[in-house]
Amino acid sequence: MPPLDPDITPDELDREARAELRSLPNDLADLVASHLVAAARALSAEEPEKAYEHAKVARRFAGRIGVVREATGIAAYHAGQYAEALGDLRAARRITGSDEYLPIMADCERGLGRPERALDLVRSREAERLDRAGKIELAIVESGARRDLGQHDAAVITLQRVPELRDPQPKPWSARLAFAYADALADAGHEEAATDWFARAMAFDEDGETDAAERYAELTGGLIEDLEEGYDESGAESGDLLDDLADDEEEVGDEAIREAVKDEEDDADISDGDLSDDGDLSDEGDLTDDAADGEPADGEPANDDAAVTSSASEVPAPAAPAAPAAPAVPSASAGEEARDADEVAERPSATSAPSYGPAFIEPDFGDVLDGPEDSEDPVKRQA
Repeated sequence: MPPLDPDITPDELDREARAELRSLPNDLADLVASHLVAAARALSAEEPEKAYEHAKVARRFAGRIGVVREATGIAAYHAGQYAEALGDLRAARRITGSDEYLPIMADCERGLGRPERALDLVRSREAERLDRAGKIELAIVESGARRDLGQHDAAVITLQRVPELRDPQPKPWSARLAFAYADALADAGHEEAATDWFARAMAFDEDGETDAAERYAELTGGLIEDLEEGYDESGAESGDLLDDLADDEEEVGDEAIREAVKDEEDDADISDGDLSDDGDLSDEGDLTDDAADGEPADGEPANDDAAVTSSASEVPAPAAPAAPAAPAVPSASAGEEARDADEVAERPSATSAPSYGPAFIEPDFGDVLDGPEDSEDPVKRQA
């Protein structure tokens, strides 16, 4: 049994948690409460292994009390004991009926190398009952699971769909959300946009909750101390910094859109060649078909990014009117000018809505089916 610090008292425990311990004898309730306090202190001191040891003592004497199983599960999660954390949080969920820790449970599945099960929890009915903070945390976990599966574009778009990502006002989740988005951008190869978003996460993260400052320094090659000194001397507020970033992102976003569209043209050409040879559809092929059919993979309305991709890949939508016959052999320059004109016409203007990072095509999530028609073979749908 790990020793308790002399200054720890059971009265430090939260009043609601103390109320749950009333079913225990007084001496035992005080012992359990003291170890829960010790576990909380150890977590605050970034000593998760010590916190887990104290939490296990509390579980040994009060394993049927919800607050004890919750505390043990959280301590195990921070200590990297994902299987134990998942078991304790499941038990706490059965005891209390609360879904509050569903995001942590999904992240435990990721830690155990099971991103598919993490996505199952994301799509569960219980996830719909979470409050806004819980849904944002779950979106962060979903983005990580998509990255685990190699779906880097989907990981970025998962967070782009969170409205709070563009909120300039600091909220409890702002630093984590901006950091997760920057991390997804960096993983997808968009370092310039990722640098801007790491800077945004730094502006929100006053308590050092994330590694945004370190990641920003890695991408820019600067020193964290110099960045902090320059920020203090300038006297700039976090709101001013966010406004500057928003202005910069419009320029970065436009350039990134053009580059992304050109990349997708090349990918579409390669994908078409593979289809003609093998008759098999890759993830990129499914993704392009979904954009052309106007049916996003996750069931949401087609967005501007899908429209840009449809124009770039030159795949006619089935519902579109028949186009007039094109010249037999158009020149390369004429074709490029036509594509550029279509891109300019369909790209949203920077004045209508601010651009936050590069645009991505609507991905084929693969594991989400909208209806019976989506379960058909994709080759048959193309035919």
